[in-house]
Amino acid sequence: MNKHIKIDFVSDVSCPWCIIGLKSLESAIANLGNEVTTEIHFQPFELNPQMPAEGQDINEHLAQKYGATEEQSARNREAIRARGEAEGFIFGMDKRARIYNTFDAHRLLHWAEIEGKQRALKHALFDAYFTDGENPSDHETLIRIAAKVGLDSVSARAILKSDFYASEVRAQEYFYQQQGIHSVPAVIINDQHLISGGQTSEVFEQALRQIMAMA
Repeated sequence: MNKHIKIDFVSDVSCPWCIIGLKSLESAIANLGNEVTTEIHFQPFELNPQMPAEGQDINEHLAQKYGATEEQSARNREAIRARGEAEGFIFGMDKRARIYNTFDAHRLLHWAEIEGKQRALKHALFDAYFTDGENPSDHETLIRIAAKVGLDSVSARAILKSDFYASEVRAQEYFYQQQGIHSVPAVIINDQHLISGGQTSEVFEQALRQIMAMA
């Protein structure tokens, strides 16, 4: 019997473990085949809400935020690159040099859900930042990416020039913080079950099967 599962995927487009987790989750869902239908909603989380428009050098940022040395950062980047490769995602580590503010990207993602193109935009934003090293806070970049996935570029520009969906995104961010979500990815199944971190597809599949059995 086919089961329906609602998934809230709380994440940031500047979080490498979020794209790893998403790819793993999608692989797990594919493995379940006709046993399940899923409804995925991407919910906003900002790793660096105070980040200025110009961003910050990534090594400087990691040293300040986590106390990571350049050697530790290099080891972490290699672990992320290898894990991404295993999930079929390419991290262009030599192209990504800065951390940026992602609030406007989240506003576009909120709009994209209304337009039925949220997952496509989410993947395109991950590709743009992590594979191609583009700036996800730059409006022209965001407009181009939105158009690439079939969203109207004129509407995208109007949203970015205004404060459209700002209050909605802030409200969602606050809601998940109040639910105890302070790191991402956080995958919430049927509003009840939390799976934290960039888990493997095997872990996601096992968790989904257990939740389906209870449904």
